[in-house]
Amino acid sequence: MQIPSRIVLSCVGLLLIGCSSAPKLMPTPNIYAGGGSYPESSVPSDLKNSEVDLLFVTDRAPETSTDGTLGYGTERSASAGFGSAIVEIGSGLTWQQLVEMSQTSARSSSPAIRVTSRTELGRFPPTPHPFLVIDGELSEDPEILAEYDRVVAEFRRELNRRMQQTRYNEVHIFVHGFNNSFDWAAASLAEVWHFLRRRGVPLLYSWPAAHGGLFGYFVDRESGEFTIYHLKNLIRLLASFEEVERINILAHSRGTDVTTTALRELIIEARAAGRSALKAYRIENLILAAPDLDFDIVRQRLMAEKIGPAFGQITVYTTDSDKALNLSQTLMSGTRFGRIRAADLGEQEQAIFKVVENVAFIDVQSVRGLIGHAYYLNNPSTSSDIIRIINAGYKPGSSGRPLTHRALNFWEMPVDYPGTSE
Repeated sequence: MQIPSRIVLSCVGLLLIGCSSAPKLMPTPNIYAGGGSYPESSVPSDLKNSEVDLLFVTDRAPETSTDGTLGYGTERSASAGFGSAIVEIGSGLTWQQLVEMSQTSARSSSPAIRVTSRTELGRFPPTPHPFLVIDGELSEDPEILAEYDRVVAEFRRELNRRMQQTRYNEVHIFVHGFNNSFDWAAASLAEVWHFLRRRGVPLLYSWPAAHGGLFGYFVDRESGEFTIYHLKNLIRLLASFEEVERINILAHSRGTDVTTTALRELIIEARAAGRSALKAYRIENLILAAPDLDFDIVRQRLMAEKIGPAFGQITVYTTDSDKALNLSQTLMSGTRFGRIRAADLGEQEQAIFKVVENVAFIDVQSVRGLIGHAYYLNNPSTSSDIIRIINAGYKPGSSGRPLTHRALNFWEMPVDYPGTSE
């Protein structure tokens, strides 16, 4: 029996509305619980508090409430703004209390996480930039270029200040998914960065998602297409700063489509200029969590373009327990990348993966919950794996990442992974 599309849409909306609920501190990663400990000694003293100051870039249109509070909703903006979002983990929580919660697997309660302020520090000129025709050639308006350079200089100063504070010249970009508000995404990155030992600069890239309503999924998909140009410009800009030594990208759900499309275009751009994309963009890790991508499109747009060598490691988290992707697959009638298995590969794809060894598919076995879509946050095994990838660069099957090999580039994550504490 075929399910009417309107019913499926309603189910998708109901299942994914949890992504917009008030967040609480994610479960303690297994590597810090059960005999382990949160490595507070590696956290700079001025970062030891229950607040997280995130750098953000967004092309959501700014909104100002009646009391003058800045916010970002679901409308699109032709210009991208950047700034600071302060995220509070627990009301009045001391650093030592937070540390204790960060190494306890069975908490009596988990503190709420909320964004207490958003401050815009600069705004890039709207795109597309006006242009002039000079001697039959198209040239961008010099005044607009001068304004762009001024904002870039401000952004660079702020980024450098933060890198000096964390003592690591690396940036962690988080690209959220469908139906995620700005504040929900900021809270998610704040807790991930906290468990990453607060190293490097956490950078939230927030696009105009969370439109809501019966057709919100499709509106968000269109907004995902809209935002690609701005994300591409951000990655290109970060890579142009020679002081940025390493970039890690974590994308979730529909954010994986936004991210991989932007990266594909950048890789083609680098190759056309005769440059190595790996050296040009310095993206050490591309992590795709619960990717809501059609696998046939992945074959034609990503695998066919041979994007794998452009990154240090590519990690794709998959699970059959993701109810949101199950519904998305029913709705879109295409195998979702976040549910891929080795058996789904044809002979040609298998031959490709035998050569491209830096791509790993991780089948997460211990996903629980009503929806099971945000398991990169809620599953202590998955969060442990992300930490070990970014902070230590461990490869699948190494002593630091004792995953079970299944076939080709496919691995399985045991329920109690990694099984031992650091």
